[in-house]
Amino acid sequence: MLPKIFIVLILLAILGSLASGLIFLIKDNGRSERTVKALTVRIGLSVFLFLMLMLGIYTGVIQPHGIYPNAPAAPAH
Repeated sequence: MLPKIFIVLILLAILGSLASGLIFLIKDNGRSERTVKALTVRIGLSVFLFLMLMLGIYTGVIQPHGIYPNAPAAPAH
């Protein structure tokens, strides 16, 4: 349960950074660097989340599964 909460919190932070970038873009009319900083934070959080997901899968904390986890095997020809 803790990894799911961590993932959701990071996703919310990514969305918050994206929203703040949009607000800065509208308010400042592209005259300040706040938009660039907000989007840089978003990219950094996205890369961090991706790396943490890969680490979680590698260490076994996160168990990946397919769309059909109990699908029957394909027939051999």
